[in-house]
Amino acid sequence: MSNAALVVGPLLRYVDTTRATVWVETDQPCEVEVLGCTARTWTVHGHHFALVIIEGLQPGSQTPYTVRLDADQVWPEPDSRFPPSVMRTFRDDETFRLAFGSCRRSAPFDDDGLKRFGADALAALAERMATAPYEEWPDAMFLGGDQVYADTPSDALAARLTVAHENLPASWDEVRKEIGNFEEYTWLYADSWTPEPIRWLFSTVPTCMLLDDHDLRDDWNTSQQWRDWITNEPWWPDRVRGAFGSYWIYQHLGNLSPAELENDSTWAMVRSDISDAERSAELDAFAWRSDSEPDSARWSFHRDFGNEHLGIRMLAVDARCSRRLDPQDRGIVDHAERAWLEEKASTPAPGQNFDHLLVATTLPFLMAQGIHHLEGWNEAVAGGAWGRRFQRVGEKIRRDVDLEHWAAFRSSFGIVVDMLAKISRSEHTPATILMLAGDVHCSYTARATLPGVDPQEPAIHQLTMSPFRNPLEKSIRVANRAMKTRAVRWLTHRMAKSAGVADVDIDWEIDNGPWFENGVMTVVISGREATLEVDHAYVDNGQQLLRRTATLPLTGPPQPPAPRRLDRLRKLRRR
Repeated sequence: MSNAALVVGPLLRYVDTTRATVWVETDQPCEVEVLGCTARTWTVHGHHFALVIIEGLQPGSQTPYTVRLDADQVWPEPDSRFPPSVMRTFRDDETFRLAFGSCRRSAPFDDDGLKRFGADALAALAERMATAPYEEWPDAMFLGGDQVYADTPSDALAARLTVAHENLPASWDEVRKEIGNFEEYTWLYADSWTPEPIRWLFSTVPTCMLLDDHDLRDDWNTSQQWRDWITNEPWWPDRVRGAFGSYWIYQHLGNLSPAELENDSTWAMVRSDISDAERSAELDAFAWRSDSEPDSARWSFHRDFGNEHLGIRMLAVDARCSRRLDPQDRGIVDHAERAWLEEKASTPAPGQNFDHLLVATTLPFLMAQGIHHLEGWNEAVAGGAWGRRFQRVGEKIRRDVDLEHWAAFRSSFGIVVDMLAKISRSEHTPATILMLAGDVHCSYTARATLPGVDPQEPAIHQLTMSPFRNPLEKSIRVANRAMKTRAVRWLTHRMAKSAGVADVDIDWEIDNGPWFENGVMTVVISGREATLEVDHAYVDNGQQLLRRTATLPLTGPPQPPAPRRLDRLRKLRRR
């Protein structure tokens, strides 16, 4: 009898009409079996991983599955209160549900953790799904950054890190409670992904993921000045190797389809017949190149969620690793990523058109207009528009206030606007173009229009959901709301104009939100129609639950804003 056990997982990752992939970490080398398909683990830095490719599934099927290690069943766990894990291939009824959000801090589900961080929206989603029919489950889920917080881990993990780092030199004091290398990243993922509701959710809903700054460190790649500072820190090389190596294994690998895996050289390397030491060294080298030579790796990916009847493409665009940081030539994506984005946005799968195009990035494309103008002003001033003295001030403000979204990289912003206009005027116009994002620790929707384009087809929306679990401080909430006011919009617009910033060829208004509670959004597609379900998490007698805040049509004529239901509920509680 084998003694092998699961450490993390199983995670259901890629799913289409007939295929799926399941990812696991185990405590020793073994053979992993799922639905009769097997894979041998491979070892990196003493940790053992496998990605099992399952083929021959029936379209539109729901298949409960088990995980066996060396023929012994280890999943589902016998005492689990959740239903069996299920693989659900895409339906052929022209419907699809995609849940998404970002920013999830790891903290216990005890009274103190719930008081400090609130209800975990993903745990609450798992609780809802456990008693709901399959038709109400998400068909897939996009995790839009900060899946883990390397710079602010849980209290328990921070205490463990303090002990592990007690003999480090004084120059490491700033990061003594932070994740420092690959080994510690494995602790971080286990801490975040093994609570029972999260583990079951990830075993049942196919997930795709993009990294953002906290997966490595806050403000990562904000500016060249930031990189010049960070790359001279003695702890940075180990952090980079650990971050990118673990990200490739825990997050990115499952983003790829079986066909894409066949052409992935790193995937071939980890499964090759080399020693564990050689494999670890190769992955470390790949990780280091990923940061120092951004064009050596691509983290962007795409998913085709539709079928021959309905074309649904999601483009997940890396807005963090491939930035151009030269103050005179900033870009949130480099030239290679731009070319990839434009190609994937204009080339549907064979035999399909785009009925719905989802463009997912970790950072919102359209924000409150006050913030948009402020970021444009700051980029120009940091680039020298107001002279050298203000250039230094602008760079400091950029870092201190996190002015690093799409609007702070105006050349990239303009490229995307041009792309949206081109798609909107194409022969086969999508019903929707949905911009999905997180990062900003609040949720909102914004409907956009382009000059000379029918505002109803395509219907263009910014859909921003954050956080899953990491509520924003009250003072920052007030500042965030102020950015929507006419006075602030007027002031920041004048500032941007004074720095030579041109207006953009797209118009938008935040029509719902901002909401600041932990939550999750779900895009619901039915043919060429789409709606948005907005859910926020709350605690009731120690249980983590979801409450429907709004159901919003995404197609058809513009709608009035949804009522601020959560505000009314809070007022009632105060009474």
